[in-house]
Amino acid sequence: MKLKICGMKNSNNILDVAKLNPDFMGFIFYKKSSRYFNDTIPELPHNIKKIGVFVNATFDYIKGIVNKHNLQGVQLHGNESPELCKQLKDLNCIIIKVFSIKDTFDFNSLEPYENICDYFLFDTKGKLPGGNGYTFDWSVLNNYPSTKPFFLSGGIGLKQKEKLKEFINSEASKYCFAIDVNSKFEIEPGLKHIEKLEEFKQNLSFRT
Repeated sequence: MKLKICGMKNSNNILDVAKLNPDFMGFIFYKKSSRYFNDTIPELPHNIKKIGVFVNATFDYIKGIVNKHNLQGVQLHGNESPELCKQLKDLNCIIIKVFSIKDTFDFNSLEPYENICDYFLFDTKGKLPGGNGYTFDWSVLNNYPSTKPFFLSGGIGLKQKEKLKEFINSEASKYCFAIDVNSKFEIEPGLKHIEKLEEFKQNLSFRT
């Protein structure tokens, strides 16, 4: 499994997290978020892909942020259209489209994005676009009809280690490409607990 650590904010903390060598680091460019990033991303190892997280942003805003921070990917957490996703292909970066799940999910909603986006991300449906802090019913993904690789997100922390191992060994994880963590590893919004992240990474089989 690949590992994405999202909601980064503090420069020194970003550099400490980078030492854990995650595959992806996420920076939230949504002003209503408590993890909104409005700083300069410090120099990171080239193997760590920087992902910008957006919610119903315009193409011009996303393009400006991608160019400013030299992002390698965009993660779309709102009601972005397939047309916008197609337009974003011109930025030559990874496109991750997020879908929120609670107890059920209509997988037909994936179809318009199937041939446009590089990855899907499944998060917990809650009051916020992300960072709600609890998991959804992962067994819903037993009915995943696609072969497109996806990120699993939503309230994943140390308490979910055993549940996550079960998921990774189940049929539902066949196309699971990466685990996305955020709020369960925080001291405060945007500030990550390094020791807990290290323990999580060591206890799960993440590809390097």
